[in-house]
Amino acid sequence: MPRKAATPASPRLAHAQKNGPLHTTHDGSQHELVIITGLSGSGKASALKAFEDLGYYSVDNLPLDLLPAFADLVSQSAEIQRAALVVDVREGQRLDKFPDLLRKLRKVLPLQVFFLEASDAVLLRRFSETRRPHPLGRTDSVVKAIDAERHLLDPIRNVADETIDTSRHNVHELRAFIQSKFARGGEATAKNLMVSSISFGYKNGVPLEADLVFDVRFLPNPHFVPEFRNLTGKHPKVARYVRRFPQTKEFMDKTTELLLFLLPHYVHEGKSYLTVAFGCTGGQHRSVMIAEEICKRLEKAGYRVKCAHRDMPHSLQ
Repeated sequence: MPRKAATPASPRLAHAQKNGPLHTTHDGSQHELVIITGLSGSGKASALKAFEDLGYYSVDNLPLDLLPAFADLVSQSAEIQRAALVVDVREGQRLDKFPDLLRKLRKVLPLQVFFLEASDAVLLRRFSETRRPHPLGRTDSVVKAIDAERHLLDPIRNVADETIDTSRHNVHELRAFIQSKFARGGEATAKNLMVSSISFGYKNGVPLEADLVFDVRFLPNPHFVPEFRNLTGKHPKVARYVRRFPQTKEFMDKTTELLLFLLPHYVHEGKSYLTVAFGCTGGQHRSVMIAEEICKRLEKAGYRVKCAHRDMPHSLQ
């Protein structure tokens, strides 16, 4: 769509700059605006849909020049109390104006900037899967387009209130985060937190996404029992073998107790996902069994959980 010339400060913006923000409705509730931005392919459209489902008035790709007028509209409207909009690389060089504009808008109404990003490898895979061109990649390669986009978005990323890396999280987990942080009508509950219980082998390194890491190499290793060598911790015989040692039960009980203490505090702080990693030497036996058991215990306690095994051989899964 054609771009308009810079919009002069509106009367309400000028009033706010002089006298303070005006952002409450007749019933005392507060207006708010969320700006969703970030890299192409990082999940902005999914995030905007999640806000829309929460009752936010949602707008995609609003030109920066229209932001002051839109903020005025939200701050004065009796019908629109909460709004979310997407600002992205389609603005081009105008993005340099964003930090100054943001400072002015914060005087009009409460505002949060929500920046989504992902690793280059994940973005490349997503563009390959969707077969859609990158907004900047019609002449250059997608790799060069992603690099250029990161540079153009730096002014926004540097002033973002929340930066979320969606590389290892799906649409449902992103939605859960938004719901836990922005839903009204009560405090966050356990249902808003997704716990990933994963196993790994130390020989391949610690998972980068892990929030909490537990080393279970102190447990006897089933690898040295010939009949278990080609099985995994998911096999009943291996699980019984690992579980039969008293230190196994004590470790699982104490770890469960620790997690059940920590998780409500993570929820209270607005965390929407937590990755708990259990590591053994190869990631096939002990860590697999422990990750599965902890997953069951947390699910029984009312948490949303999923279990994954990074280094378990695919042929045995």
